[in-house]
Amino acid sequence: MLNFKTVNVFFTLLVAILIVASFFVDLSYVVFITIGSIWLLVTMCGSGFIRWNYFFKSLYSNPNTQEPIISITFDDGPHPEFTPRVLDLLKQHNAKATFFCIGNNIKANPKLLNQIINEGHTVGNHTYHHANNFGFLATNKVVGELNKTTTLIKEVSGKTVKMYRPAFGVTNPRIKRAIATTKLVSIGWNKRSLDTLPFSKEYTLKRITRNLKPGDVILLHDTSEKSIAVLEHLLLFLQKHKLKSVTVDQLLNIQPYE
Repeated sequence: MLNFKTVNVFFTLLVAILIVASFFVDLSYVVFITIGSIWLLVTMCGSGFIRWNYFFKSLYSNPNTQEPIISITFDDGPHPEFTPRVLDLLKQHNAKATFFCIGNNIKANPKLLNQIINEGHTVGNHTYHHANNFGFLATNKVVGELNKTTTLIKEVSGKTVKMYRPAFGVTNPRIKRAIATTKLVSIGWNKRSLDTLPFSKEYTLKRITRNLKPGDVILLHDTSEKSIAVLEHLLLFLQKHKLKSVTVDQLLNIQPYE
């Protein structure tokens, strides 16, 4: 898989070769613009596609598992209306999940955070504000967002989280430095439901269940009516196909807390 360092070295060498070549042949500036555009496109894709591990490594599946297990993960909660319903459905189907929580939502719903943990699920850090411009924040701002959420989770639950889910799945060098500073482990996914986009619940469910296999990590959100409907049908699908949802730390064989 491509990574930032390899791509930079490749394009730097390519540009250097072309600069030398320009002394011997007439090269159009369009060549250099094209190369720069390709580099920019690759880097933008690397920032947005978490499975590329372009800037830093994220754990997103366990294809080597010998058990019929997958992991359902939820982002953006806890939500006072939808998270309790998610928990009820998981309990009905004896399923476990992982909730990557926004600090600001934890502050508003501390009892829900403890309910999640007390019912056998695990929680992780999903920044404090989940700001739309999170990918553009300076390193110290990212560190502040992560530390503030980790501290709040510790105060509310007594747990010191080790798992981090990048907001919007965005990665970049500043976030890389921030998770190195905070010693968090980045957790991605390989089944993105797109449940926050205006697709039907049927389409959303089909995206998840198509070629679903042991070791997969599913991304959902505990923030909408549609996600509740998708989860209900997903759990029935898992039961029918003899698959079990476990916490993502169990699936990936890592420790969720210090």
